[in-house]
Amino acid sequence: MDLARQFRGRSLLTLTDLTDGEMLYLLEKAAALKARKKAGERGVLLDRKNIALIFEKSSTRTRCAGAVAAYDEGGQTEYLTPQDIHLGKKESVADTARVLGRMFDGILFRGFKQETVDLLAKHSGVPVWNGLTDTNHPTQALADLLTIRERFGRMRGLKVVYLGDGRNNVATSLMLGCAKAGMHFVNGTPAELEPDAKLVRWCQERAQLNEATVTVEHDPAKAVVGANVVYTDVWVSMGEEAQQDARLALLRPYQVSMDLMRKTGNLETRNVIFLHCLPAFHDTNTEVTRDCGALEVTDDVFNAAFSLVFDQAENKMHTLKALFVATMGV
Repeated sequence: MDLARQFRGRSLLTLTDLTDGEMLYLLEKAAALKARKKAGERGVLLDRKNIALIFEKSSTRTRCAGAVAAYDEGGQTEYLTPQDIHLGKKESVADTARVLGRMFDGILFRGFKQETVDLLAKHSGVPVWNGLTDTNHPTQALADLLTIRERFGRMRGLKVVYLGDGRNNVATSLMLGCAKAGMHFVNGTPAELEPDAKLVRWCQERAQLNEATVTVEHDPAKAVVGANVVYTDVWVSMGEEAQQDARLALLRPYQVSMDLMRKTGNLETRNVIFLHCLPAFHDTNTEVTRDCGALEVTDDVFNAAFSLVFDQAENKMHTLKALFVATMGV
């Protein structure tokens, strides 16, 4: 069966749901759909398709990317928060899924528990896509990989270094994606925030099949040597605000500064980029940073020419569109 037919009706809950070839196919499809949009062409591949956007967590990029991705191809979205529906409160997740599956053609979920998105996929009868849970963020990883592919013209053999909380959903999904794409991945994190050892082993085995490596490194200066991509994320995720002071103290050495970027050895040759899934605390213009200054990345790095964070944000729209079209397009 060809790859296009394989995707029909499928959900994406974690990147392990995809073979390496299927993941690369989605990136190719996203690039093609992006080129078509840039050319000013509007499609109808999602004509009369209705998508439920169930968001337990607020969002700028995922919400807007999902809505525009659907609209570009003739589809429509309905934004649903916990205040709008009974998800897991007056009604079980399974029952809500059964109802929504009768009315919508697909569901994009962004929330807390992985169990919730798994139940939606199990009981709705329509494709369900994980727009973020506490443990997985596969749609973000697809946008990250597309951005890397665009900049370097390839992925295989490149070195990607993540700095920060090595256990979080962005770090672990990126680790999975890099292993599947044949990129060398370094998880630069304190020992206290190392990713699950079983997941690391799985990624190392997958990377080896693709002639790549996956390692965990506690020294940020060592981690970035030879990096083509330096990636970071917020130090305190949604729901962890009570841990802010302890987390900031632990992660200060992992701040991505211009000095750390120079340590890659690739800054002068323009062979390194900076990525961040956003929002980023890089200046003093937020409530969080007003008193403590930049956190995970300095302002000069965030706004540098080698920072592709806004290309990355846009690419979430193109990769979601590829996912929608591949799984339920006409």
